[in-house]
Amino acid sequence: MKAVVQRVSEAGVTVDGVEIGAIGTGLVVLVAVERGDGEGEVTRMARKIAGLRIFPDERGRMHHSVRDLHGGVLAISQFTLAANLEKGFRPSFDHAEEPNRARMLFDGFCQRLRGEGLEVATGRFGADMRVRLINDGPVTFTLSFTPGGAE
Repeated sequence: MKAVVQRVSEAGVTVDGVEIGAIGTGLVVLVAVERGDGEGEVTRMARKIAGLRIFPDERGRMHHSVRDLHGGVLAISQFTLAANLEKGFRPSFDHAEEPNRARMLFDGFCQRLRGEGLEVATGRFGADMRVRLINDGPVTFTLSFTPGGAE
C-alpha cells in the first residue's frame, strides 16, 4: 500500500463539476492499493497517517498531528501510484490491486481513519476527479507498507 500525504490549508474534489468532498486544514492522502495488500496494511497506514506529527507548534517545529488539530482528511484512491515506470515510457499497472478488492480496502482505510477520530472526505472510486488543494509548506511525504511488514 502506498500513499502520498500532503499537509494542506484546504482541499476539495469534484466529479462532473460537482464538489463531492472538501476539508479545511488537514491532509490530502492519495492512496494506492497494491496486489497482496490486506487488512494489516490498511490498519497500519491509517494509524500512521492519523498520528503523523507534521503540523507546526508555536515554535514552528513539526509537533502536532492532524488528530491533535481536529483537522480533516481528503482521501483519494490513486491507483497510478502503483505504476511501474522502470521499463519503457508507458506505465505498467501490474502491481495495482484489481478494482473490486482495491475499493473494499480503500473503503476500509477510510473507515479506520474515522475510527482514529478523524473527519474523512473522499473522492469517488474509479471516477475522473479534479482535486484542488493548497499545500501548506509545502509539506509532502510518501509512505509505503508492504504486506506482512513490521511497523
